[in-house]
Amino acid sequence: MSKLESFIRRMTAQRDCLNHTVELIKDLPGIVFELGLGNGRSYNHLCQILPEREIYVFDRRIASFPSCTPPEDHLFIGEVTHTLLKAAKVFGKKVAMVHVDLGTSDTVSSKQMMSKICPLLEPLVLPGAVIVSDTEFHGPVWEKIPGPMGIKKDRYFLYQTSSGL
Repeated sequence: MSKLESFIRRMTAQRDCLNHTVELIKDLPGIVFELGLGNGRSYNHLCQILPEREIYVFDRRIASFPSCTPPEDHLFIGEVTHTLLKAAKVFGKKVAMVHVDLGTSDTVSSKQMMSKICPLLEPLVLPGAVIVSDTEFHGPVWEKIPGPMGIKKDRYFLYQTSSGL
């Protein structure tokens, strides 16, 4: 498979998983976190499919298209392991959905990063919250759930918090 075809499959999986998750959280109030802004395409998509939700973005620096840059009061700039701690003090347990798009082609490094991030999300998420992630992870409160039909296994991952959080 060419790099272009792989990219298209990854972007399609990302879009389909985000759209699927909107349906999963439709009855769950709360805010949305986007971990990794990049060019801002997925943030822009989230704004389109979740117009009634506040979306907060976390990244080391802003490199997005101007039309895909969140308002300053919805940005957390810096290392995600530090900014999530700050967010926990600001928001408490109010997050219904988290999109994690921080993975790289170094799967070992990406999984290590996720192992640091997941415990930081636990005090932020509501019972029933969903994580959409480009990297597989394991955690005591996260249950892997099926994604939408047509997504290749291990292309994108969905997890839901246990209802007893």
